[in-house]
Amino acid sequence: MAVYSKAMLDSMKKVEANRDKNTPMDPKRMSAEEKDKLLETYHPDYIKSQFTNLKIGPNKGEKAPLELATILQANGRVKPEDVKLDRVDYDVDVLVIGGGGAGTSAALEANKAGAKVMMVTKLRHGDANTMMAEGGIQAADKPNDSPAQHFLDAYGGGHFAAKKELVAKLVTEAPEAIKWLNDLGVEFDKDKNGTMITTHGGGTSRKRMHAAKDYSGAEIMRTIRDEAQNQGIKMVEFTSAIEIILDETGKAAGAVLLNMETQEITIAKAKTVIIATGGAGRMHYQGFPTTNHYGATADGLVLAYRAGAKLLYQDTLQYHPTGVAFPEQIFGALVTEKVRSLGAKLVNVDGEVFMNPLETRDVAAASLIRECGDRKKGVPTQHGFGIWLDSPMIEKISGEGTIEKRIPAMMRMFAKYGIDIRKEPMLVYPTLHYQNGGIEIDTECMSSVQNLFVAGEAVGGIHGRNRLMGNSLLDIIVFGRDAGKAAAAAAKNTKIGKLSLEHVNKFSSERKAAGITGDEVSPMLLPTYTHGNPRFEAK
Repeated sequence: MAVYSKAMLDSMKKVEANRDKNTPMDPKRMSAEEKDKLLETYHPDYIKSQFTNLKIGPNKGEKAPLELATILQANGRVKPEDVKLDRVDYDVDVLVIGGGGAGTSAALEANKAGAKVMMVTKLRHGDANTMMAEGGIQAADKPNDSPAQHFLDAYGGGHFAAKKELVAKLVTEAPEAIKWLNDLGVEFDKDKNGTMITTHGGGTSRKRMHAAKDYSGAEIMRTIRDEAQNQGIKMVEFTSAIEIILDETGKAAGAVLLNMETQEITIAKAKTVIIATGGAGRMHYQGFPTTNHYGATADGLVLAYRAGAKLLYQDTLQYHPTGVAFPEQIFGALVTEKVRSLGAKLVNVDGEVFMNPLETRDVAAASLIRECGDRKKGVPTQHGFGIWLDSPMIEKISGEGTIEKRIPAMMRMFAKYGIDIRKEPMLVYPTLHYQNGGIEIDTECMSSVQNLFVAGEAVGGIHGRNRLMGNSLLDIIVFGRDAGKAAAAAAKNTKIGKLSLEHVNKFSSERKAAGITGDEVSPMLLPTYTHGNPRFEAK
C-alpha cells in the first residue's frame, strides 16, 4: 500500500480546502508568445547539451538527441560477409516489421489486396504502444465539426511544422477509420441511442475524442489482432529485424532477422517492406521514465537510416505531462489526458491551479517542470517532485460514479496501491511518451528508399513538433491501412534483383571516415535495466 509522506498529506489538505474555489473557472489559456517562451525555457527538447549533430548518414549535420545519435551511428549487429543472402527462409510480397496497431492495420489491407503478407515482431503480436494508449482516437464525424477544423487543431498543435499533405490525409480519412474499427467490432463508448460519445482533448476546439473507456488502445489492438489471426496472416514472433536488405538497384527487398530466443539468423525476402516498429521511450532520453512498452527502442529509425532513408524532426519528443510520480511501483506510468478532459485540474503544493488543464502536451509538460523547478511549488516525492492531478473534481462536477464509468482502468491501477482516485488526487510529473519525429515519408507512405514504406510512430512529419491527444491511435490506423494498400500495389509491379547488404558496408566505411570509434551496436532491440544504469536515473 502507498504510504504518503507528511509533506504530501499537508499539501493534500490544501488541495481539498481549495477545491470549491478551483471548480468554477479555468485559468485562461496562454498566448502564443507565452507558450513559446515557456517551451524555450523549460521543455527538454530545448536543452542544447542533450543534443548533438549527426556525423554520418542521410541527416548528416542535423541535430539529434545524444542517445539516438549513438545508435543511429553505431555498428550493425552482424557483418554482411557473415550473412548468407542466398539462403532465403521466407519469400513474401509484403514484409511488415512490427506487430502493433500500424503493422497489423497494414497487414490487413495488404492481405485484402491479395498480397502474400508476413508480419515479424520481436515480442508477441500486440506487444506495442498501441496496447498502452488510453484516452481515445480523434475523428471529426459530428455535425458541429469538420476535417478542416481538425486540420487546424492538429497543424497548429504541432507548431505548424508538420507536412501539410500528411495532416490533410490524417484528418480527411479519420471518419472512415472510425467506421472501419467500429465495423470490425471495437466497443466504442456510446449513448443509449447508439451515438458515439466524444470528449475534448488538449488543444482541440471540438469534442472529437472517441474512446473505449480508458483502454481505447487495448480495445483497438484486441480487435485488429483477432482479425489478422482470423484471416490467417503469417506472424513470426520473438524475432527482430536487424538490417534492411536492398537489391542491386537500391530497392528494399527484405530483412535480416534475428530470433530473440535462439539468436538464429534468417533471411526474409520481400517485394516491399513496411517498417511499423513504433516509438523510442525505452531509450529513456535525458533519464526520463516512460509510458512505453518494453520494446520501444527506435529500431525502425536505425534500420531505415542505415539503408539510406532520411529522417524528419528526429530532435523532437513528447513528454506526456501526467506520468505517475507516486507511488514508486508505477513511476512513469501514463495517467491519460482523459482525466483532465473530464474535469480534473493540475494543482501545486499550495493547492493552487496554475494552468489551463487542456493546454497542449508540450506546454503542459513545460508548465509542470517550471512549477516543480524555478517556482518551487512541487510536492516532494522519492524521485524528486510531483504535481497533484485533482481527480476528485471529476465527480464533484459530473456526479458520483463518473470515474468508475469513464476511467475504470485508471481507478484500478491506483487502487492496487491503496489510492482511491475518487477521493484522493494523483501525483504526476512529465514522462517520455511519444517520438514526434521519425522516418520521412510521402503521401503513399514510402520513405526515400524505394519500396520501403513506413507507418505509425516510426514516421516523422505527421504531427510536426508536438502531437495532440488521440492523433496517434488515428495515425496508426490511417497510415497503417494506407501503407498496406500502397505496399501491396507496389509489390505487383516489382521484380527483385540480387539481394545485397553493401549499404551496410558503405555505412561502416562512412563511420570510420568520420572518426566514430565506439563499439556500440544497433538496433538496441531491448533496454537494459541494471543497477546504476545512467539511462534510467529518475528526474
